[in-house]
Amino acid sequence: MSVYSRIRWLISALPTTVVACFALTASAADEDFSSLTKRLQAEKPKFAQRQQALLVERYDLADRPSKFTTMSRGKPVQDGVRVKLPAGMSWEKLAALSPDEVKEKQLWPAGFLPLPHPHHEMGGMVFPKFLIDETKKQTDRDLTRFDLDFDLPDHFLPEFPAPIYLTTRMDLGDVSQGKLVTLSNFNELFKDILNPKQLEGLRLLLTPFPQQQFNATDDRRSLKASQGVSCFDCHANGHTTASTHTVGDIRPNEHRHRIDTPSLRGVNVQRLFGSQRALKTVEDFTEFEQRGAYFDGIPADAARKGTNVLERGSQVQFMAEFQALLDFPPAPKLNLFGKLDSAKASAIELRGQEIFFGKGQCAACHTPPYYTDNLMHNLKVERFFKEVTINGRTASADGPIKTFPLRGIKDSPPYLHDGRLLTLEDTVEFFNLVLELKLNEQEKKDLVAFMRVL
Repeated sequence: MSVYSRIRWLISALPTTVVACFALTASAADEDFSSLTKRLQAEKPKFAQRQQALLVERYDLADRPSKFTTMSRGKPVQDGVRVKLPAGMSWEKLAALSPDEVKEKQLWPAGFLPLPHPHHEMGGMVFPKFLIDETKKQTDRDLTRFDLDFDLPDHFLPEFPAPIYLTTRMDLGDVSQGKLVTLSNFNELFKDILNPKQLEGLRLLLTPFPQQQFNATDDRRSLKASQGVSCFDCHANGHTTASTHTVGDIRPNEHRHRIDTPSLRGVNVQRLFGSQRALKTVEDFTEFEQRGAYFDGIPADAARKGTNVLERGSQVQFMAEFQALLDFPPAPKLNLFGKLDSAKASAIELRGQEIFFGKGQCAACHTPPYYTDNLMHNLKVERFFKEVTINGRTASADGPIKTFPLRGIKDSPPYLHDGRLLTLEDTVEFFNLVLELKLNEQEKKDLVAFMRVL
């Protein structure tokens, strides 16, 4: 009996949920790297086409930039509702129906269902091409996967490179100088701004360590043996590029959520980390990511592929200290309490603020000045649709999700924990239905206008 036959015999005696954790690893272990590469490269176009067909079915993907609103460094935000409605339906008609009626008639917009990973059955970290190209240019490190590419169009993603604002040096504005911060330039950019402890924390956040798809084993997903990924590959410049992954703490695989990488801006005011894990400190989150989440929550893979066990006192704490310096972008129309200065705001923005704190019920969870209550909430969206599996992802109950801050929200598309909402207009339509608000068309526009100045 071969080694892998014995492993399979042992695994057969384990519970089904445990077996699922080993499924991809076991299949890869039976295949040499050359065969694995050829097989997955041959399959790549099929799954890419499947995902693009899903996106086109769900969304209007046209590039329609706003003429009036940009992100902090000037990239236009995308205008308009992009989720497509069922034939013959309007948002007003849909909002007039009860959740039970929407579910029974199967009228829930497909774009409001959970968004699958670009290849949900395979999963793993996937990065936008602009990040891959700049990282390779600066560091000669390649974050390309031979089996899979990122799926969403660039015009729906955050601006790149994102500006960096520090709570300790607000007078400097964007300290990134318009550059992607990497190991190649961090010292030059920050040596006169950070103390040595914070500088070391930044260095560690930029240092690549082995990860499930990027490592030196023969079942990796990079053509060359890889050093791994860094925290700031996903959270580029302490913000986000919408790089995606699937959560490591849910099984079976079809119920795992796609992750829309959140911004690290404002972590100093947050008290929960991880969209569902509810880790209580950024130190816990930093350590957990590299010990567990980097390897899909599979300890055996972490040990085999080269887990990086951070030292809590001299590494984790240093990394957390730098993360706590990352500030929200300036919001010149807000006063000290996080509300609009009436002398600076427009009429539509002031109306939007009134809706946010009134009929829209947004402030029930998103409380100023940072627009989060640091709690978890269950929207129970599953009351609107029947369970269905699409592209390997089962749309069912999402469960409780933490309240993400809305400060600087225009800089962080797409929206919701899995990125299923491409614009703020989509977000308003989603919550209008889920919370049964009955907002009219003008009230929706007013609400978007307010959120764009936060």
